[in-house]
Amino acid sequence: MAHINLYLNFNGNSEEAFHFYQSVFGGEFALVVRFKDMPNPEHPLSEEDANKIMHIALPIGKGNVLMATDFLESMGHTMQEGNRYSISISAESKAEADHLFNGLSAGGVVEMPIGNSPWGSYFGMFKDKFGIQWMVDFDPKYQNNQ
Repeated sequence: MAHINLYLNFNGNSEEAFHFYQSVFGGEFALVVRFKDMPNPEHPLSEEDANKIMHIALPIGKGNVLMATDFLESMGHTMQEGNRYSISISAESKAEADHLFNGLSAGGVVEMPIGNSPWGSYFGMFKDKFGIQWMVDFDPKYQNNQ
């Protein structure tokens, strides 16, 4: 079965965001590459931009990887905040759903508190303190059919 891996774009704070995500999910970064690590950069970079994240990867669970980069205005990148995407996590238990929801929503804005949904799963939605949209779901019907 194919895995869906997520790639996020940040406005210069991907390193901070990924340390936060690592504090919730655990694990070690599989890769951290800064713009200064790239051979022969196309554009001259300031010292600040050179230290920004070109690519970071955090394995989560079995076969999933959360990845990101920093957008650099000096390279013509522009990022628009808003409803660009949501990240959906399917938890293996109600306890895991609570842990992930509570950990990732800390400092953010809860849009739908986690609880029993009309469609039968345990579900919640929020925007984390970095502006990323998340959905956490535990569906006992799905778990029983595996």
